[in-house]
Amino acid sequence: MYTALVKSLKDKNVTLVAVSKTRPDDQVMAIYDQGQRIFGENRVSELERKSDYFPEDVEWHMIGHLQSKKVKTVLPIVDMIHSVDSEKLYDVIVREAEKIKKPISVLLQYKIGEEEAKYGLDKEALEAIILKHQSSSPLVQVKGLMGMASFVDDQDQVRSEFAELKSIFDYCKSTYFSTDDNFCELSMGMSGDYELAIEEGATMVRIGSLLFK
Repeated sequence: MYTALVKSLKDKNVTLVAVSKTRPDDQVMAIYDQGQRIFGENRVSELERKSDYFPEDVEWHMIGHLQSKKVKTVLPIVDMIHSVDSEKLYDVIVREAEKIKKPISVLLQYKIGEEEAKYGLDKEALEAIILKHQSSSPLVQVKGLMGMASFVDDQDQVRSEFAELKSIFDYCKSTYFSTDDNFCELSMGMSGDYELAIEEGATMVRIGSLLFK
């Protein structure tokens, strides 16, 4: 499954984030041995343990909700944080990046799903962070947006939500990042809906269950 999926994504210029959360080390290592180097975690304690266990060339992505108080722990480990969902969290990331002088890539999480439990920014909060970013630390690179569609069977709704996120991405690109090539990633789509996400413009997908059957 891994080889075929990677080839398909590579042909579409889409990056695979292998979601290794809750997976046993031997299963994750089997994917690593096939060439996968980008892994996504959503629990800080598991991220810490796995980062010590796995080879240093793994690129760890924080894909779950991140509490501000955990930034200090996560920042030295990860290459990208997908889930910047508040101005407060962004401010803490900037502050901690400055302390340890580490460049860090982030994605701003925009709320497209209907569930109350889903985190994310609205358009006003999104733009507030972007405006702040343009005059803040160069160590923190806003690489794009992330979003999670509603967990529903209605594929038209899922497609519509992905299309909404792509529209917001295009708006941000043309309005704030027209001369910034770093703003280039749209992380959306998981095991059950990644094909729709790619059709709607995803550049990065987060897939777990399809890989670890």
